[in-house]
Amino acid sequence: MAATRSWFDPGNGVPKYRQLQQVLEELIDRLQPGDPLPPERQLELEYGVSRVTVRQALQQLVLAGRLERIQGRGTFVARPKLEQVLALTSFTEDMIRRGLRPGSRTLGVEQVPASGSIAQHLRLPEGAPVLMLQRLRLADDEPMALETVFLPASRFPDLTETDLTNRSLYAWLAERHGIELGHGTQTIEATVLGAEEARLLEVAPGMPAFRLERLSYDQFGRPVELVRSLYRGDRYKLHARLERPRGAAPSSASLRRREAGGDDR
Repeated sequence: MAATRSWFDPGNGVPKYRQLQQVLEELIDRLQPGDPLPPERQLELEYGVSRVTVRQALQQLVLAGRLERIQGRGTFVARPKLEQVLALTSFTEDMIRRGLRPGSRTLGVEQVPASGSIAQHLRLPEGAPVLMLQRLRLADDEPMALETVFLPASRFPDLTETDLTNRSLYAWLAERHGIELGHGTQTIEATVLGAEEARLLEVAPGMPAFRLERLSYDQFGRPVELVRSLYRGDRYKLHARLERPRGAAPSSASLRRREAGGDDR
């Protein structure tokens, strides 16, 4: 391909790799998920830039979830991200709703003393025994999330003898213990994956991720589980339905109508 620099505007103050990123985003929009991107050398020649500029632009697109790199094969247009709906549903229920095959791999289950934070969440004395269940969650056999669940050992002593491979914990709680989850609270933070986390999720270290912490309560208002999860940032985006709270401050347009004697009902 003939080299061209017509895409680059040196006067707009945007770094060259960012401008190249925007150009490549337009290219990605014309391709299909799974389509390969041209090799780095070809992009260098086509856009008249250095290898460093190309790699910076590609890295930003990988971090944004637009591209994915496969070792030994190249760079490809990423599949659309899954929306993580902020609702009290299990991973299994969520994947089935999307038409994907849910799965899980148990990494370990053991009884440990509750730290101060875990004890406070689960309304237990500090040091009380809790069960720590660690699982790798899968969708169509692809690693999607790392999950660590803490539950009161006194309520669920049989969990250590239960095989939850490819099985919903929520379904087990309902079938075995008659527990229906009624409500919960959840916090979300941005983070990056460490080496071991990235290895389990089969991505590169330093990949962005969502760190979720959820506290779920049963139908009687008692805390059941504290879940700490890491979701791949390249495969997920968050989705929530927002409603304006009652008693919120009126908008500036409403204030103007009131000052003018208009009806703001």
